[in-house]
Amino acid sequence: MYKNKIFLLLLIVSVCYQFSLGQNNTNSPYTRFGYGNINEFTSGAQRAMGGTGIGGRNKSVINNVNPASYSSIDSMTFMFDFGGSGQQSRFANNNGGFAKTWNGNIEYVSLQFPLFKNTGFSAGLLPYSVSGYNINTVDTTISIKQLSSTTIVKDSILSSSNYTGNGGINQIYVGLSGLLFKHLSLGVNTYYMYGRVNNSVSLRSYSENAYSSQRQQSLSVNSYRFRFGAQYFNTFATKHYLSLGAIYESKTSLNGTLNNSTVSQVAGDTVTTTGGFELPQMFGVGLNYIYDNRLTLSLDYSLQQWSKAQFFNKTDSLADRSKIAFGTEYIPNAGSRKYLEKIRYRAGMSISDSYYRINGLVPPPNITLSFGFGFPLKNSKSIVNTTFEYGKMGSTNLLQEDYFKFTVNVVTNEFWFFKRKL
Repeated sequence: MYKNKIFLLLLIVSVCYQFSLGQNNTNSPYTRFGYGNINEFTSGAQRAMGGTGIGGRNKSVINNVNPASYSSIDSMTFMFDFGGSGQQSRFANNNGGFAKTWNGNIEYVSLQFPLFKNTGFSAGLLPYSVSGYNINTVDTTISIKQLSSTTIVKDSILSSSNYTGNGGINQIYVGLSGLLFKHLSLGVNTYYMYGRVNNSVSLRSYSENAYSSQRQQSLSVNSYRFRFGAQYFNTFATKHYLSLGAIYESKTSLNGTLNNSTVSQVAGDTVTTTGGFELPQMFGVGLNYIYDNRLTLSLDYSLQQWSKAQFFNKTDSLADRSKIAFGTEYIPNAGSRKYLEKIRYRAGMSISDSYYRINGLVPPPNITLSFGFGFPLKNSKSIVNTTFEYGKMGSTNLLQEDYFKFTVNVVTNEFWFFKRKL
C-alpha cells in the first residue's frame, strides 16, 4: 500500500517542480554575476531559524543541509515537505533612484522515510541557483572634431545598453544516513546538477553612424556532486540534548557547455566551449542544543572556497563565501491539549559574504533577519510552517537591495510503515 502512496507523491512532486521551472522567482540585478543567486538548501522551518541545520536532528523537519540527520526519523514514519514563497524587493542607489519588484514561486519538494532500523532515506528537488534581471542604461559620449585650426565641433553621442538574464541551475538529490555506534550518525547526499543560465547584452547607438549589436551567452550544466555529513549527539542529565554536526563537499567540475553568440550590423559569430566551470570546496560545522524538548538553540558556520574554483577558466572573478547563522525555537508544551501551547515559535539571523566581485571588489556582507511559526495540524504530526525574512544586499554606492520574503511549507508526517490489525 505505501509503495503506491510513494509513487503517487513522486508523481505529484515531478509535476509541481516542472511547473516551477517555468516560473521566474527573482528579479535582482545581482543575479547577473557568477551563476546567479545561490539558494540555501533549507526548509521553511530552518529559514525561520536563520538557515541553521548542520547540527540539527529534528524528527519533524527534513534536514537536507546535513544528510547525517536522516537517521533520526521514526521507523514507521513517512515525511513529505512542499514549500513556496513570495518576495518583494526594493532597489535604491545614492542618486535617489529606486524600484520595487514582486516575485513568487514553488521553491522545493522533498521526502524522507526509513529504509531499515536506524537508517533513513531522503530525496527531493531543489534549486541551486537562479538568475533573473532586466537592466537598462543610457550613456552619453562627447565626440570632438577639429574641422580647421580655428574650428572645433563637439557632438554628443547617445547610446543605450540592455542587460537581461534568466534561468538557473537545478538539482535532484538522494541521500542516505545510518547510525554508527550509539551516538554517531553518518550520511551522504548525491546531487544531479542540470539547467541553463542565459545572459544577453544589447547595445545601440543613436549617432549619425548608428549601429547596434547583441551578444548572447548560455551556460548549460550537466554534472554530479556529493555532500558528506556527520553528527554526534547525546542526552545529558535527562533534559539536556546536544548534537554536533559537520558537512563537507569537494571541489567539483560542472561539466559546463558555454555558447557565445554575437550579432552586429557587420557580421555574426557563434563559439561553443566546454569546461572551465567548477563548484567550490565547502565545509561547515554546527551546534544544536535542546532543553527539555522546549527550547532549541542552533549555531552554524560554513565556508565555500569560490576563489579556488574555476569560472570561465579563471579563479580571480569569484570570492570565498563564509556564513554564520544563529537560530532558536521555543515550544511551550508540545504535549498540551491547548493549541497555543503546541505552536512552535522561531527566530534567527545570518551574516554571509557575496561570492562574486563587482569591478574587482566584493560587496558588503548580506544580512538576514527571520522569524516564523509552526502550526501543528489537529490529531496529526503534520505541521504548517510560516517564515518571514528581511534581507539586505549590496550598498547604495553600488545598488542596495532590501527584500521581504514570506515562505509557507507543509510537512506531512504520517505513519505508513506498519500493518493494521483486522
